[in-house]
Amino acid sequence: MAWAASDRQDVAMAPATRTAPLILLSIAALASVLHDAGAAAYLAMPLWLWRVSASGRLLALGLGTPISRAAIGAGALIGSALGAHLLVAASMTLGYRPRVMEAAVARGVAYDLGAQVLATECFFRGALFNRAQRRWSFGAAAALSTAACLARYLIDPRLPGSAEILCGMVFYITLLSIANCWLFWRFGSLVPGMLSALMFFAAYRTIAE
Repeated sequence: MAWAASDRQDVAMAPATRTAPLILLSIAALASVLHDAGAAAYLAMPLWLWRVSASGRLLALGLGTPISRAAIGAGALIGSALGAHLLVAASMTLGYRPRVMEAAVARGVAYDLGAQVLATECFFRGALFNRAQRRWSFGAAAALSTAACLARYLIDPRLPGSAEILCGMVFYITLLSIANCWLFWRFGSLVPGMLSALMFFAAYRTIAE
């Protein structure tokens, strides 16, 4: 947030706005460790983000700008298409079977909604890609954002270490990252990309070990 705002002289970001996410995420992480239902505490983050975005304090991140139906539709279409492809490919080639009504899936989706997707899109699209696209071409900025995003997932200890999972994540994260860069470039908002990523990871959680 601070890095994105450093290029925007017209947007003031109070220290409390920068530190509140750290506090909320710390509480959610502790709550999820203490009890399975504690993962619901992650839902406080998108609610806080929506409230702060409405006040115009996160414009530097591409949040709080008007969002069209076309933008929402494009994000939903991309995320659902990638998620559906993942489910079909995993079930046909690796023998994975989707798990829907399980507590682990709900915890994973809550974590994605309140932490993983928000943090990833804010940094790799709202800050890194947004800054790079003002200096370079779309292709160069998207390549930088995608490469950094891939590195983030490949070193993620939460990701299963099997070769097929790693290869699959490289393929899908590359497509998802490029698509979300395009969504941000086309509509000027992070929301379509967040929706796209959330729908994809919701599908991923149903097959994750």
